[in-house]
Amino acid sequence: MRRLSPFKTVPLTLLVGVLLAALWGVAREYRVVERMWFNWHVFWQSVDAQALGLEGYEVAIEARVIAGLEDNVSALSYDPDRKTLFTVTNKDAELVELSLEGRILRRIPLTGFGDAEAVEYISPGIYVVSDEHSQRLIKVQVDDNTRSLDAADAQQLTLGIDAGGNNGFEGLAYDHRGNRLFIAKERKPVQIIEVRGFPHLDPAAPNILEVTSSSKRNAGLFVRDLSSLQFDERSGHLLALSDESRQILELDTDGRPVGNVSLSKGSMGLSKSVPQAQGIAMGEGGTLYLVSEPNLFYVFRKK
Repeated sequence: MRRLSPFKTVPLTLLVGVLLAALWGVAREYRVVERMWFNWHVFWQSVDAQALGLEGYEVAIEARVIAGLEDNVSALSYDPDRKTLFTVTNKDAELVELSLEGRILRRIPLTGFGDAEAVEYISPGIYVVSDEHSQRLIKVQVDDNTRSLDAADAQQLTLGIDAGGNNGFEGLAYDHRGNRLFIAKERKPVQIIEVRGFPHLDPAAPNILEVTSSSKRNAGLFVRDLSSLQFDERSGHLLALSDESRQILELDTDGRPVGNVSLSKGSMGLSKSVPQAQGIAMGEGGTLYLVSEPNLFYVFRKK
C-alpha cells in the first residue's frame, strides 16, 4: 500500500487548517451559529411569543425620496405629542422633522454634535442625540421656536465603550415606564447597552447613573450589525434593525430573539430590497416607519 510522504502531508494539513479557519471566520462574521439557534427556538416557541407579529406587516409607502434632503439620514424617532418624526443627518449635521408621509417640516442645524447618528424622543420637547465617534449622549430641548442647537449648551454623557472608528452608537430607544435608554452599538462587537439616569429629568432628585449590557442578549443577536432600535411600550419588546443583514429582529422582555422579518425584495410586499436601512420608529397603531440612506422613506402597516 502506497503511503503519502510526510513532506506531502504537511501542506495538506496546512491547507485543511486554513480552510477550516476560513469557514469558522465566515461563520462568525455572518453569525451562523446564532442564526441556527434562533431558527430552532422560533420553531418550538408559542406563536404568542412574537408579540408584534412582524410577519403581518405590509409596505404602505415604499422608497419615497425625502425631497430636499441629500445628506444621509440616520435614525428615526416618533414624537407622540407633535405626531411627527425626527431624524438626523451626519454630514452638515441637522435635526430634521418629518411628516408621517416623509415630507420635511423643518431643519434645525446642529453645532458641536460630531457624527450625529441617532435621535430619540424622551418626553415633550426633550430628545437625546448620539455622537457615534465619541460615544456621547446629548440631551436637547426642542420647541416651535427652536432654530438651532449647540451641544455646548446641553447636558451630556460620554461612555467610551470600545470607542473610536465608525462602530459606535448607531441607534437609540427609550422605555418610558422603566426610564431606560437603550443604545445600539453597531459592531465590534454588536451589542445593546442600557443606561438608567440619563437624561436626568428631575433636578430635585438624586442622579444615579447605571450602565449595563446583557452578554446573554448580545450573544443571541445573529445580525451582522445594528443600525437602529425601537422599544414597544405595550409588549415590552425591543425591535433591532440591521442594515447588513436586512432584518428587523424582535427581542422579548428577557432579550431573547422571538421574531424577525426580512427587508429584502418580496418580503412585506417590497418590490425592491431596502438598500441601507438606518432608522426605525413605531407610531400609533403599531405603524412602522423606516428611513434608508441616503434619503428614502418607508411605512409598514399591519395587513
